[in-house]
Amino acid sequence: MRVALATCSVWPELDEDGPELLAALAAEGLEVDICVWDDPSVDWDTYDLTVIRNTWDYWDRRADFVAWTRRVPRLANDAGVVAWNTDKTYLRRLAAAGIPVVPTTWVEPGDPFTPPDHAFVVKPSVSAGARDTAAYEAGDTSAADLVSRLHALGKTVMVQPYVAAVEDVGETSVLVFGGEVSHGARKSAVLTKGAGQAELGSWTMSPREPSTEEVALAEQVVAVVRGWGDELLYARADVLPGPLLIELEVTEPSLFLRHAPGSAARYAKAVRLWTARASSQR
Repeated sequence: MRVALATCSVWPELDEDGPELLAALAAEGLEVDICVWDDPSVDWDTYDLTVIRNTWDYWDRRADFVAWTRRVPRLANDAGVVAWNTDKTYLRRLAAAGIPVVPTTWVEPGDPFTPPDHAFVVKPSVSAGARDTAAYEAGDTSAADLVSRLHALGKTVMVQPYVAAVEDVGETSVLVFGGEVSHGARKSAVLTKGAGQAELGSWTMSPREPSTEEVALAEQVVAVVRGWGDELLYARADVLPGPLLIELEVTEPSLFLRHAPGSAARYAKAVRLWTARASSQR
């Protein structure tokens, strides 16, 4: 069975997990190619499955990226998932389904912005890696500059409370492969209030065993998505102390395989099973 791992020209050899991931996929008997998602020479139909991995240049070309996903047969996660997951307004839908989500105020272009009377975070609804994201002290009017700049780009702005506990315990990522929780990882605090916008990669990752409550939240989120009719090969639930869901990454998440022995093998097995099912439907 042939599998394409979709990446981008900026990450042609995948990320740090690449070597371990490729070895695990080979051990499952899969023939794997790494392909740049917007390379017009790639014939995606020749693969039994295409798995989105490090397509980390689509954020300013979201429409092109979503259109590409619709052209690729046998894609994981599929085009329908990508369409909603690449805009964080999906958090409203999860909250309506009963998921404890970080409280969010949505400020559309043209809407007035008033700084909250508590420490807060400003970010665009289409972004990743804390791009164009900053934390502010209560009432900080300088946040209006970032809001105005994002609105000028036509972006919806999210305003969320700054969860101070993250400074001590960090953020937990819970990885789910083929519907089963695989492992967790800890991300250090990304933002510092009043320090300006975060820089990509300005935090550290380390191993973490997610708590029973964090695992239960990740499982609940995946179950809700399944109830929407969306099956997920992979998912990453990012959780703040509470636990509260801050983000559900089901498009191109970092998997943090290097922080959890055995996780690459679990991911590869899930890919093999998914590929076999997709191949049988060709």
